[in-house]
Amino acid sequence: MSQPLRAVLGEDQPIVREGIATILRHAGIDVVASVDNAVDLVRAAEEHRPDVVITDIRMPPALEADGLDAVRKIRAARPETAVIVLSQFLDSSYALDLVGDDPSGVGYLLKEKVASPQILIDAVERVVARDSALDPDVISALLGRKRPEDPLAALTPKEREVLALMAEGHSNTGISEKLFVSVAAVERHVTGIFMKLGLSQTASGQHRRVLAVLRYLGQ
Repeated sequence: MSQPLRAVLGEDQPIVREGIATILRHAGIDVVASVDNAVDLVRAAEEHRPDVVITDIRMPPALEADGLDAVRKIRAARPETAVIVLSQFLDSSYALDLVGDDPSGVGYLLKEKVASPQILIDAVERVVARDSALDPDVISALLGRKRPEDPLAALTPKEREVLALMAEGHSNTGISEKLFVSVAAVERHVTGIFMKLGLSQTASGQHRRVLAVLRYLGQ
């Protein structure tokens, strides 16, 4: 029998923290530590070496992006630790900052989505499997940003749908299931997207595609 996933949770609001912990426990995830500030979050991750760290962005002591800073330290010390950052507000720059040079095992969700337990559990399973789990609303904000000579204007509506699902972390098979089209059709759309955006077609793997898309949108 496989061991349950182990999680460290960071959230400064007691009711929210207990609510998230309850969701995780009901899904069979072992919450090995639950803390209310960024300093203790880093310490708990070092001590328990969890499979996943889940934290709010705004945490004491400064109540700014302390949770994000803590996640950076945790990933720098132990890159194999999956992380999910929760945010009260839509800020695509935080998502880009979190992804950094490697979106593997990274999740970014709006807090309001955690009210649906399955969304959180799906995100946990995805990041632990070294996929990414980026909130669709964040991806929509990135795709909706206008820049001079916006290259996204060249994409067809279907290519924009595929691009959004790519950025969320879905594989070609996952995209085909979402859009009810064949995998071959998705592959054609992906090829067209990379050609139109001037991105390398030699990049392989879901994570490299997500990274390329996010880095491009973040320019």
